[in-house]
Amino acid sequence: MLESAAMIQFQKVSLQRGHNILLEQADLTLHSGWKVGLVGSNGAGKSSLFKLLLGELHCDSGDLDIPGGLRMSHMAQEVPASDRSALDYVLDGDKQLRHIESQIQAAEASHNMERLGELHAELDSHNGYSAKSRAAQLLAGLGFSHSDIERSVKEFSGGWKIRLNLAQALMCPSDLLLLDEPTNHLDLDATIWLEQWLRLYPGMLILISHDRDFLDNVVSHITHIERKQLHLYKGGYSAFERQRAERLAQQQSAFEKQQQRITEIESFVRRFKAKATKAKQAQSRIKELERMEKIAPAHVDSPFSFRFKASDKMSSPLLTLYDAECGYSKTPILKNTSLSLTPGQRIGLLGPNGAGKSTLVKSLVGDLGLINGDRHESENLRIGYFAQHQLEALDMNASPLLHIKRISPKASEQEIRDYLGSFGFIGNRSLEAVQNFSGGEKARVALAMIAWQKPNLLLMDEPTNHLDLEVRHALTLALQTFEGVLILVSHDRHLLRNTVDEFYLVAHGKVEQFKGDLDDYQGWLLEQKRQEQKAEADAYSEAKPEEKRTISAAERKEQKRLAAEKRNKLRPIKKKLEQLETAMEKFQTELEEVEAELSCSSIYTDENKTKLKELLEKQAQLKQTSAQTEDDWICCQEELEELEAELEDQC
Repeated sequence: MLESAAMIQFQKVSLQRGHNILLEQADLTLHSGWKVGLVGSNGAGKSSLFKLLLGELHCDSGDLDIPGGLRMSHMAQEVPASDRSALDYVLDGDKQLRHIESQIQAAEASHNMERLGELHAELDSHNGYSAKSRAAQLLAGLGFSHSDIERSVKEFSGGWKIRLNLAQALMCPSDLLLLDEPTNHLDLDATIWLEQWLRLYPGMLILISHDRDFLDNVVSHITHIERKQLHLYKGGYSAFERQRAERLAQQQSAFEKQQQRITEIESFVRRFKAKATKAKQAQSRIKELERMEKIAPAHVDSPFSFRFKASDKMSSPLLTLYDAECGYSKTPILKNTSLSLTPGQRIGLLGPNGAGKSTLVKSLVGDLGLINGDRHESENLRIGYFAQHQLEALDMNASPLLHIKRISPKASEQEIRDYLGSFGFIGNRSLEAVQNFSGGEKARVALAMIAWQKPNLLLMDEPTNHLDLEVRHALTLALQTFEGVLILVSHDRHLLRNTVDEFYLVAHGKVEQFKGDLDDYQGWLLEQKRQEQKAEADAYSEAKPEEKRTISAAERKEQKRLAAEKRNKLRPIKKKLEQLETAMEKFQTELEEVEAELSCSSIYTDENKTKLKELLEKQAQLKQTSAQTEDDWICCQEELEELEAELEDQC
């Protein structure tokens, strides 16, 4: 790691892309160890600033000072088609590791024992022996299953490939980590995991994100790109909002006072410039006006002010699922699902990745037929459905105005243009082809189409992907005033906290009301992680108390037999644990002896080449055997704890 005094410094930096001036005489100093959130409106220059740091762009004027030897890691946005496994792809992120490995292969091929010893020591100091384990942990944290790690990169969909890029960036040892919208393709579980990982990251982090809770929980500073300047604020995003509001209020007050002074000076000059007795004073006022550093008026207005107006006609319930089985190709993901949706309900769906949240939403919409059970719509049901595939379903050659016109042919062009203005499509932007739009702009078109149709049931599956903070804020306000039924899946905790009244948990094939808030859900997730490696409890341990009281004598006898059987199982497991502990101590002692011999300079002489090779092979074998024995010990310990817990339940 670099020392804390190291810093990145922008000094009078100007940057222009085409005709657009992004930075103008901008100053900023960032210290080692800081975690910085980079915010600003779309097009303000956030991604361009990343490119400056990466050396892909250069300042038009001014200086950008970066310490020599600074190790940078950044998250790529594109993933090449590759036959490499997910695990190998992530390990490729550690270029130094791969370099050492290739040198070891070369040294082995040339039988250069002295160099081989140095390289194995270098691999050890680089934590190379634990690299595969660390890469697998990164993949697990980001939602990949154990079977995914050996799949080839080309087999994954776009969103999962971006997760691979994120894992690769985290795998790379770095002093500076640059992440551009890392949560865009993550669900809530992976977002929470990433948040915890970044909090422990020891280097400097610069993060572009439109998730305010994520920023609040990770960063120590905010850099705001505004009016071609870089403004630094201490604290998370909420602190930035408060400080900026105070600054703008002070700026507005200073602006008004300055405007009053300018008016007074101009009035004086007009009145007395021609009079000889006052000419000197008039010239003095003119010079004061010329020296005056002009204060800009404060602007906090957002171009987004849309609403979701519900249909005038409403029934109760609007939609009902009864004893439904939801899934694909007659394979149920959710069973015994019953929901009755009544106007005013505001539900957030929680659950692990792949548990069935999107499956439930598609079943409610009717896009996915039920395997079993009933789905009943009221006669007045009008569904508004937002999912990521809606963006691909847009007509790329049509304008936002034409998309709305197709829904309501009789609506006037001016009415539609006024409406689209509330979604930020002002002037001729409403007439441009969607194919030229960014992901965020396409998402706004999809939202505008939904809101135009006045639904009374809104089903929103990750609506904030690609939306910046201003649009997310407008969406939050719009959903707060929606009078129909809202069902929301989102990794944006701020949106969830501020728009839903209750949570349902989708997990283990069931949909149940969740008694708690998002903090409780985070605790639930941690508990699930702890239990991942444990086998499911048997039928009796899962039985309800009242079921235990009504079991027959034969069943009680069987339970006693099973308990005795499990007690007998404890003995060999405990014995195996003792044997593994003894083996680990033995391997550690042998490893210390081998490494003591390798630390002697005489072992690297020509006459000791054979012995050196033997020692290096023994060192590698001992490390591998020791690691495997430790893994066996952990599995054995977990098995013992599981059996002991089951016995406790049966007592």
